[in-house]
Amino acid sequence: MPGFESISARHRINRRFALLVLVAALGWSGWLSHLHIAGRATPLDQLEAALTDLRLRLAGPRTPPADIAIVAIDDEIVRREGGFPVSRATMARLIETIATARPRALAVDVLFLEDGRQPEADHALAAALARVPAVLAAAAVFDDATNEDGIPVATAVHRPTPGIGATALSGLVNLSEDAAGVPRHLPLVTRTNEGVAAAFVLRAAALAARSDPVLSEGEVRIASSVIPLDLGYHLPLRPYGPRRTIQTFGAAALLDGTAPAAVLADRIVVIGATALGGSDTFATAFDPVMPGVELLATGIAHLTTGDGLVRDVRVRRLDAVAAMALAGSAVLLIALVSPLPAALLVLLILTAWLAVGTVAFSRGIWLSAALPLAAAGLPALLCAAARQAIDRRQSVRLARSEQALRQLQPAALADRLAWDPTYLASPLTREIPVLFIDLTGFTGQSERLGPVRTREILKTFHDLVDETASSHGGLVVNFMGDGAMVVFGALDPDPTRAENAVRAAEDLILRTRDWIERDPELAGAGRALDVRIGAHYGPAILSRLGSDTNQHVTATGDTVNVASRLLAVASEAGSRLAASTDLLTAAGLDEPGDIFDERRTTALRGRSQPIEVWLKRDPSPLP
Repeated sequence: MPGFESISARHRINRRFALLVLVAALGWSGWLSHLHIAGRATPLDQLEAALTDLRLRLAGPRTPPADIAIVAIDDEIVRREGGFPVSRATMARLIETIATARPRALAVDVLFLEDGRQPEADHALAAALARVPAVLAAAAVFDDATNEDGIPVATAVHRPTPGIGATALSGLVNLSEDAAGVPRHLPLVTRTNEGVAAAFVLRAAALAARSDPVLSEGEVRIASSVIPLDLGYHLPLRPYGPRRTIQTFGAAALLDGTAPAAVLADRIVVIGATALGGSDTFATAFDPVMPGVELLATGIAHLTTGDGLVRDVRVRRLDAVAAMALAGSAVLLIALVSPLPAALLVLLILTAWLAVGTVAFSRGIWLSAALPLAAAGLPALLCAAARQAIDRRQSVRLARSEQALRQLQPAALADRLAWDPTYLASPLTREIPVLFIDLTGFTGQSERLGPVRTREILKTFHDLVDETASSHGGLVVNFMGDGAMVVFGALDPDPTRAENAVRAAEDLILRTRDWIERDPELAGAGRALDVRIGAHYGPAILSRLGSDTNQHVTATGDTVNVASRLLAVASEAGSRLAASTDLLTAAGLDEPGDIFDERRTTALRGRSQPIEVWLKRDPSPLP
């Protein structure tokens, strides 16, 4: 029974298991956290990408800065030009028109990598660019994902032709995509064989601020603004919404005057292709075909206003601390708390942290969602499986122990202690019948039978006593060699306990006689082998006796002593049963002479007052 198992041993096992799983969980989460802080690519990146898109959608589109505008090389201008790319003469006229509005800076996301067929058009384009602070697009070529300290390393860089690029700065327009092809970062610097090349968006933002950018560990300073950066000087991208969320003007409309150039005054203007098939497009959380120019404009806006996502080394370290804390908490809960509450608490804690991450994301802090799930989820599942296996083994061992312990207690008492372990923790006084039973003459028989057969005979007799007593509501509290002590009404008050005791005594006499007669080895013993019973009724103290670690339930008091002495009276009188008048009266037998052979008043050793006793010699059923 659970009450008899060593609680300290179970606690010791639980503590060792908890320590083991805690070390394993911290090791696992620590390893993942190390990879996360170092910016290493892992299979978690795909999960993080999906959860990031989900959080972007939950946060919803945002209003972009008003000082950013896009001039789109759209389908209309391409149609007029008869195809793509747009001629450099048209590009020159477009930039001349924009220059009249005196924009703060102009960023042209168009590659001019070769001299045109019309030199005069190239000269006109260069002259137009000279009228406005401008940045032209350049492109880096990468053979693989090589990087140094997180900074991408390019094998080649394609810059604007000198004839056009001489009057403007240039910057790389490359974006950093995740495994699913979704742009998540803009690398602000790239290592090339010519040195370090700046990004297009960094050049444009610095040009608009009229200040050289200053890059330091984990941040970039442009004028008085400090923008946190991710590893390797990467700027996290947070699209404002679907395409055209940033105010966009068609190139044809500006050239026609339909859209006045004045709307571009003192703004950062980004020129780029949005025409179908004329530009690179990227899938984002808001739009599956987002033009690259809008993502570049988004990056410029982040650098000029600081409204992008913050995911620097401090945020990554916070991710690591949270992942390890969640992993440790999850396995400790599963190891030490009941399975269902533990599972609910783990789910609640993870959900709460994901909710915190979602709120933080909406406010521009990019806490990882995949890292804590992987760091805590896998250890929690493995710990739960291990806990279930351990609990199953403990349950099997406990069931075996309970079964073994039940054999050391009467079944009814074992059941009572199972649901009420405090039963008789304090002594209880109750009026009950007490029977003392003895197999008279068995000592002499045991010498003849030998030890093995003697034990078998005793086992049979004990089973007979237990079955008979239990069938009448009795409880065998003690087996004493070839004898036993039985009480009735000990577990709960029973108004028929006295009558049950008398019937149990009679039944036991009959069954013992039948058993002796049926056994070939015992049948020849005659009256030399017989059962003797002393029975009395009165107040007794029911209690637990023994030490704190070894107890048994028993009854004590004068009633018990009298029942024991009546056993001797039965033996001396050659009777099978000696029952006190007190018991027979409590059983409702007002005329015991009808079924008993003799009544006598006898003095008992150790007792000053004599007692009236009824003797029964021959077995006969009660009426």
